[in-house]
Amino acid sequence: MCTYLTEKITVEGSGKGASGWFTVTDATVYLDHPQHAPAEHTLNIDFLNPASGPSARVAVELTADSARALARAIEATLESAPPGLA
Repeated sequence: MCTYLTEKITVEGSGKGASGWFTVTDATVYLDHPQHAPAEHTLNIDFLNPASGPSARVAVELTADSARALARAIEATLESAPPGLA
């Protein structure tokens, strides 16, 4: 079942694609059928720069357990950073 639940946010960063590094301006997060990952449904994250065309995109498909572990790891890393660094 597809939920069509999608979160879109503006981000600041860089991504590395087939042609090298590019500026990332947007991220889209959604739960859907994966294109490649061997799972029924995955949490999909697209990092992209629409102004640079379709090749300026990095896609990630994660199982629910992996997505939750990644979210915890991101929070733990940011919380443990020295004050003013993150």
